[in-house]
Amino acid sequence: MKFAEHLSAHITPEWRKQYIQYDAMKDRLYESQEAAPSPEDVDQGTIDRYYAQIEEEFFRICDLELKKINTFFSEKLAEASRKYASLKTELDAPKHIESRSITKQNAFKRRGSLRLRRDKDEKIMMSHTRKMHDLKLAFSEFYLSLVLLQNYQTLNFTGFRKILKKHDKMFETDKGGKWKCTYVDVAPFYTSKQVEQLIQDTENSFTSELEGGDRQKAMKRLRVPPLGYKQNAWTTYRVGLFSGMNLVLITIAILAALFTDHDDQWKPALRMYRGTFLLILCLFLLAINTYGWRSSGVNHVLIFELDPRDNLSHQQLLEVAGFFSVIWTLSLLGFLLSAQLGIPPFTCPLALVSFMIIFLLNPLPVLHHSARRWLLRVLWRILTAPFHYVGFADFWLADQLNSLTTVLVDFQYLVCFYAVQYDWIGNVHSKDDVCTSTIYGIRPIIACLPAWFRFAQCLRRYRDTRLIYPHIVNAGKYSTTFLVVLFSSLNKWHKDVHGDEVVQNNAFFVLWIICAIFSTCYTLTWDIKMDWGLLEMNVENRFLREEIVYGYKIYYYFAMIEDFILRLAWTIVVSVGEGGFLHNEILITVLASLEVFRRFVWNFFRLENEHLNNCGQFRAVRDISVSPLDENDQELLEAMMDEEDGVTHRRNTDKYLSKKRKHGKEQASQKLWAEEEDEDI
Repeated sequence: MKFAEHLSAHITPEWRKQYIQYDAMKDRLYESQEAAPSPEDVDQGTIDRYYAQIEEEFFRICDLELKKINTFFSEKLAEASRKYASLKTELDAPKHIESRSITKQNAFKRRGSLRLRRDKDEKIMMSHTRKMHDLKLAFSEFYLSLVLLQNYQTLNFTGFRKILKKHDKMFETDKGGKWKCTYVDVAPFYTSKQVEQLIQDTENSFTSELEGGDRQKAMKRLRVPPLGYKQNAWTTYRVGLFSGMNLVLITIAILAALFTDHDDQWKPALRMYRGTFLLILCLFLLAINTYGWRSSGVNHVLIFELDPRDNLSHQQLLEVAGFFSVIWTLSLLGFLLSAQLGIPPFTCPLALVSFMIIFLLNPLPVLHHSARRWLLRVLWRILTAPFHYVGFADFWLADQLNSLTTVLVDFQYLVCFYAVQYDWIGNVHSKDDVCTSTIYGIRPIIACLPAWFRFAQCLRRYRDTRLIYPHIVNAGKYSTTFLVVLFSSLNKWHKDVHGDEVVQNNAFFVLWIICAIFSTCYTLTWDIKMDWGLLEMNVENRFLREEIVYGYKIYYYFAMIEDFILRLAWTIVVSVGEGGFLHNEILITVLASLEVFRRFVWNFFRLENEHLNNCGQFRAVRDISVSPLDENDQELLEAMMDEEDGVTHRRNTDKYLSKKRKHGKEQASQKLWAEEEDEDI
């Protein structure tokens, strides 16, 4: 692998600008060589002056890069030293607390207050346990930040060594080697051993104080994920297997639908299969999102607060989506061929939904247990939004639910169908509108739930920050959904009561249209300007922003146009749906699928914007709080939030440093310089 590719694959994304600009320096060398005057056209003195000027400019750039790297390294090293001192202080605090608790226990004994002593012991034990757990998370995260900094040292030194050797080879000189010995070999970022010492101190403290001297257990907890993403052969096989099975099963399902009669059952079946289909589609598109983020350097592992040692890759997400799509298609085939199989048709969708719920709630440590726990934990925080601190994963998933409103409404229909409408013999009551009626207000309330979750989260964030903008303004955006659902439901009720001929001549219809237009303008503006951070003026990337991650500007322009078009998809409901040109259930299915696709595109640019915010703060790992939390902050923060591609494996780094110590720093440097292969850098 060329070093430029190696550097790009192994840097910490949030520190990208603080690394040596190897590609730019290499391109400058090639351009200078190509632009060199020919000996046939000018005299030798002119050529010598040209190369002297080029070398002066090149070494000036090297000097600027070296100063930048030394400064950044010094800042990060000072930050790491302060952090370690803080963690050591927190580590010693429980010992003093335990000592005080023993003193208090003796006092309680003397007074004979056994019940008070027992209650106090329980409180102290719970506080101590929680403190230790937080400390383990904090030490693990701190250890990861140290390995990132150590990796920063190694990559930058290698970058200088290779670019200076490239310079000497191209211009047939030894000035690059001399400059390296004079400046790079004595640079603080390279000669400093403090990072290595901090790593050893952290390992020793974690082993002795938090893991009872069990070094194997401690290092397993501190283990840094390996470099690069490695595909699993069995996962790849299963993805291919499920894909092939889906093609065959979908073909059979289409043929079965054409040659079987379900005229009186297709509408309930569509409502029950639509929700699970949208969930599987969302999972499949999330796998593509994950692949896009990883390949573009967007650190979604940190943003979502995932454990870099244990999180689902895009392949694993595809595997889960493929597995559920096979189950979904088999269930659909069971429904279509129920007469031939001799089973009640509507047991199939119920079995499908039950299987998916059991899969999610399964407490056994199998089938991506940690990922399911993470999902359930975030869902719980969404359901209890006003009572918890709101993190990025919380409001991101709540935003996904806003695009899956149809899933919630269809689930309400499924529950109502089996509770009220289905007679459990295989027949459906003739009155089909019991579970789709808005007369009791259940369906409108269900449709408002996702918007309510985000509304409550915005209020909570305002409570925590006291910032009216953006949190209260954002809450106003979600409140428009309440008005749209309200007047849409009243318009439907008016239509059911008075008939279709007056549907467009009532106040509810007009108010619905007005609220929908206002909500569309509000949400569209927020999507592009706030969530994506685009439409900046006076920047190089016209109508975008100063810095973009994805390779082509056309992606951003397409996303803005696509978001505008799909935000106006509700107009089709007014023109086509209200006009009766297409059955309403089919129209809802198409529009719900398009909304899932819109959210899929939105995800790319929303995480890109968050990633750039982290880059602006050089935030590569998460700070874990170990100070006492109040009653509203009961959640435990996840640790180890960094991308797998951004760190060096500890074992390889130790081997490299050990080799340097054995041969001596200067001797090893000379040896690397002399024996390096003349590769195409």
